[in-house]
Amino acid sequence: MVNYVSPGVYTIEKDISDYTPSINTSIVGILGFADKGPTSKATLITSQNQLVQTFGRPSEAIQGQAIEGALEILEQTDSLYFVRGIPAGASDASSGMKIGVCPSLVVSGGSAAAEGFGLTEALTLRIQVYDQDGAAVWTDPRDFSIPAGTAASGQAEAIRKILGGGLDADKVGCFDNNAGYTGVGLSGVIAGSYAGSGASIGVSACSATSFEATAGVSALAPVLATSSQNGAFGVSGQVANDAGGEAGVYMGSMASAVRVYGADYLVSGAASSTSYHLQSLYEGVGYNAGTRTDGTVSGNSITVTPLGGQNFFVNLNEDGTTAESFKCSLVASGAFIEDVINTGETNLKSNTIKGNLQGDDADVSVTALDNFGNSLNSLIGVDAYQMYTQWLDPVLNPTGDGTPVFTTTNVDAGGRWNKLVGVTAQAMQLGTNEADGTTEAQRATALIGVASTDPKTGMQLFDDDILNIGIAAVPGFHNQSVQNALITMAETTQNFLTVVSPPYAIGTTQDAIDWTNGKSSSTAGSRTAPINSSYAAVYWPWVKVFSVYDSKDRWFDPAIYGIRQMCYTDAVADSWIAPAGFRRGRLTKPVDVEVILNQGDRDSLYSGGNVVNPIVKFPQQGITIFGQRTTQRSPTALDRINVRRLMIYIRKVILASTRRFVFEPNDEFTWAQIEGLLNPFMDDIKRRRGITQFRVVCDETTNTPVRVDRNELWCKVLIKPTKAAEMLIFELNITNQSADLGTL
Repeated sequence: MVNYVSPGVYTIEKDISDYTPSINTSIVGILGFADKGPTSKATLITSQNQLVQTFGRPSEAIQGQAIEGALEILEQTDSLYFVRGIPAGASDASSGMKIGVCPSLVVSGGSAAAEGFGLTEALTLRIQVYDQDGAAVWTDPRDFSIPAGTAASGQAEAIRKILGGGLDADKVGCFDNNAGYTGVGLSGVIAGSYAGSGASIGVSACSATSFEATAGVSALAPVLATSSQNGAFGVSGQVANDAGGEAGVYMGSMASAVRVYGADYLVSGAASSTSYHLQSLYEGVGYNAGTRTDGTVSGNSITVTPLGGQNFFVNLNEDGTTAESFKCSLVASGAFIEDVINTGETNLKSNTIKGNLQGDDADVSVTALDNFGNSLNSLIGVDAYQMYTQWLDPVLNPTGDGTPVFTTTNVDAGGRWNKLVGVTAQAMQLGTNEADGTTEAQRATALIGVASTDPKTGMQLFDDDILNIGIAAVPGFHNQSVQNALITMAETTQNFLTVVSPPYAIGTTQDAIDWTNGKSSSTAGSRTAPINSSYAAVYWPWVKVFSVYDSKDRWFDPAIYGIRQMCYTDAVADSWIAPAGFRRGRLTKPVDVEVILNQGDRDSLYSGGNVVNPIVKFPQQGITIFGQRTTQRSPTALDRINVRRLMIYIRKVILASTRRFVFEPNDEFTWAQIEGLLNPFMDDIKRRRGITQFRVVCDETTNTPVRVDRNELWCKVLIKPTKAAEMLIFELNITNQSADLGTL
């Protein structure tokens, strides 16, 4: 303490308002399988809706009943940690996704002067743009005229002045060599603003001046989009030859047109693919887009909505509903798909995309060359692509049926046009790998997990005081190695009670008893070791519940309802009150039980060293949990659930409230502080009927000189837990009329 040596007024603040914190006793840990969702993480779930969104809907195809159990338990608590098990070696679910390529047409040649034409002649382009559905965007084709005398170094620059600047056109744009397309004999491209195989553009050209054809071929005829010429289409004052190729004079007639189609790409896993590589953030077939048996939409998908020109919305959909929406652009200064969707989280896979998708734009470093050997990367940034061309000239397409001719060319679409995802819904097809394993051993390994890795896996994630789990289970999974490991963890950490049950269709009452005692010969879920722990409880038989997700009755693991009623008990009473009987153990959702138990069955399950808590279907009272034993075989107070849960609660509160005294002086003042802290806490439990009597001792009798010398502070808490009245016995005495009842 500071020594004050000069006159003045000083203040000292000391906080001696110690009290014990409140601990939630209804936090449940559920371990099991799901068809999607985080792995290697204990995920906090606070509602049924969040559970389904994160881990998917329940299904009989998924091993165990973790999702079903969590849904039922969340009706009685708003705090649940779900751990999803994934077997080692399970592959990430992934697929390619189509990119809709905008149709484009290369403009041929260098400057008009170099070609000997000059731009002294007016030039007209007649263009029609077709959207992703093949519908024309204009009722009539649009004519774009380059006035005579237009100053330009090349055809594309002149055209761009008419169509609009680089990538800012609404329906069609022209990209000249200023954008980086500088190939020999190439001046730029005309591109439509819609993507996908249904999108196309049709282009024809004419000049206002007549030209005399010689030698049967027009001296000024352009080269019309041949594969060897990269789809070049000369428009520098040139007029296409007529259909017959005959010599003649053509006054202002439109040239034969070429129609160029875009394309959709779906290339998965190829290093040079032009598609996006989509990968689920976590393993699981639940990300696959499709339709369920009830007609509802399932899985993830991506849709793109064009906003005109270079702008569009990218929607990430979950179960048919937009979860997130991003506005993207195709201009160099705009936001690209991969730039706005990727979150860059470092604790997961790289380039994580929101909505549980991953994009791998693997082609950025791939060199794309045109047929003249010129790199296109400066313009498109990805590999070259394929396009469809459709000749409208009757000579080149004599049938006139409009059948596209497929040619492999390296025509670039300008800028990043070919980055635009197809405007129709793109379904995620992420494979059918069994995320919950294919063998019993694989599933057991995944659920038990590994504690030595970072992060931990499986049930090892429950070994965390921060989670404050009070009850844990692996619903619907009855491998004894998994159950024993979870019970062992409960004993080691002393933090929670494990709830287990025999497998479905185990058989008779004797079969259920044999299973608990490690004498089960059942093929499904056989057990060779008995369960003996005050940190475990067994419930049986299974109960039938109507599942709204399947629209049918299903048999549910009774452990689910054992936990559910513990949470219900915490809500209406306290954790040290027995979660059984007609007040707190009555089950309102189940419609039937697997085995009807009579009084003799219940006596056998609950006595003689047997430790099974029966679920009974009473004729009038309904289906009710009628037992609250732990699996401890020794006859002590801890062979009851209410006492074990009381001790878990007391331990957690004492640890949380007394850590502040570490390194405090080990003397009578600290001892008195600890007693003053714990006495009100224990008295509160007594008043709430958890204990009948208690005493807190922290003085020289518990802190002997030897213990003090070892830097140890000891405090003894004596407790008489309140026992549950499980057997009500009424003694009926019959006497004669002369008896004095006061003396009996």
